[in-house]
Amino acid sequence: MYTSHFGLNEIPFSIAPDPLYLYMSERHREALAHLQYGIKRDGGFVLLTGEVGAGKTTLCRSLLEQLPEGVDVAFVFNPKVSVIELLETICDELRIDREKQGSIKNLVDRLNAYLLEANARGRKTVLFIDEAQNLSTDVLEQLRLLTNLETNRYKLLQIVLLGQPELLSILNRQEMRQFSQRITARYHLGPLDAEEMGSYVRHRLEIAGCNRPLFPENLSKTLWQLTGGIPRLINLICDRALLGAYTLNRQQVNRRILRQAAHEVLGRLQSQGKRKKVALAAALGALVLMICIAVFWYWKRPYPLPFGFGKDSSAQTQGSVSEGKNPQAAVPSLGGLDDTANRRLPEDFAASQSMEGAFADLAGLWGLSYNPDRPDYCSYASEQGLDCLVRKDSMETLRKMDRPVILTLYGEAGTPFYVVMARLEGNRGIFIAGGKQYDLALSAIASYWVGEYLLLWQRPPLQREILEPGETGDSVAWLAKTLQELGLYAATGQEARLEGSLLVAFKRFQLSNGLTPDGVLGPMTLIHLNTARNPAGPHLSPLGAS
Repeated sequence: MYTSHFGLNEIPFSIAPDPLYLYMSERHREALAHLQYGIKRDGGFVLLTGEVGAGKTTLCRSLLEQLPEGVDVAFVFNPKVSVIELLETICDELRIDREKQGSIKNLVDRLNAYLLEANARGRKTVLFIDEAQNLSTDVLEQLRLLTNLETNRYKLLQIVLLGQPELLSILNRQEMRQFSQRITARYHLGPLDAEEMGSYVRHRLEIAGCNRPLFPENLSKTLWQLTGGIPRLINLICDRALLGAYTLNRQQVNRRILRQAAHEVLGRLQSQGKRKKVALAAALGALVLMICIAVFWYWKRPYPLPFGFGKDSSAQTQGSVSEGKNPQAAVPSLGGLDDTANRRLPEDFAASQSMEGAFADLAGLWGLSYNPDRPDYCSYASEQGLDCLVRKDSMETLRKMDRPVILTLYGEAGTPFYVVMARLEGNRGIFIAGGKQYDLALSAIASYWVGEYLLLWQRPPLQREILEPGETGDSVAWLAKTLQELGLYAATGQEARLEGSLLVAFKRFQLSNGLTPDGVLGPMTLIHLNTARNPAGPHLSPLGAS
């Protein structure tokens, strides 16, 4: 890597949430002060929101290091859980003994007993939940109920929520007013100012052991324009820029290297000057045009949208439904379908389709039999050698991963329902809901899907779940062999650490697949590696399934 070339002790622009590298901008100081104030209060919720990569998790890690003695901490990293799974996670984090298949009441009783005993010893308990915008309404309500645990004088549990701006929209809903009233401190963490860019970069370089100006001051404005002041983007681009300067045997990053790094990380250069204004005007014009078309279509449509049906169902596309009750059957091809048909959801598409029911349909595509009465569907998947991936992405990302998924759709009232997307060809898909198969245009679900999904995948037999640059383990040899199979790297059989040419080849794979080239071998990259190798199992595309 470039560390020795620039006299660095370590990589200065890692995206790992290391509190040592936290740059305390004015906003970060204010956010930390709000968190500290909220935690000192008696119970309730503390809320920290910010855009992806703004530094929420790093700030939280810094707060954890500053907590006084007598504070016990539980941390929930994956909030895409059921109520029971949440309570189990909290108990596990606090090392509370529990039954393997406990009820909600039993888990809450055990947690309450623990909190009472901790309070009697003068200890305070704080629960941190990251990515809180992914919490379901049921889980949020359970969290609200947990803040009712109290003595005559004290609340027993303090809850800190970290989330993206979508969390604010969720909490502003009318049905969430009781929850919102219990928030004792809140702060929205914004990006860095242009004036802070130079100080931010120098701070990270100094922590890594370098006092030389590797990034000249005149690059600060360019870097801010490229990143919008988002720390994670700054780190990714600066890391790639240092690698580029090292490759060219330069002792400093120049503007050309910086822009090339941004192009490789972001996939495009930011527009400048008049081009940006022209693009903005064109985008606004297109938006106005689309709104006009949508309004015209709404008033001229021959029948209503699928969640406000009339009694006349003659216009529905019922001919597209496969009435068979066996979703495990081979999914048909969409090649001969008429792209002008089936652009609306059938009337019964959303009827009584729970996540458990959708999971049973998805499991069937993997040749498994899942009982929808069992709520711990991801635990069941783990027992079968599969992992759950719960994320929010684009349809193109799902197309690249090439695995059937459960899509979370939202009706007009905001009520979620769940369907399996079993096949994807062009702008059409085959969907399974309630054991029936529907062939629909993607435009039929476009206004009901915001990107949320659950995907099953088969993790390679590796000891580590995540491998970061510079780390060792059996994952390194596996990665070298896999990249060699794909023709991207010449393995030596001696690879022991994720570094050097192996790391460069790995980042190139990430970049070519639309992933963040951070050099971290995690679930998303593993899935893309699996897809490139075309392993066994169900596929979204007919080509992958053949």
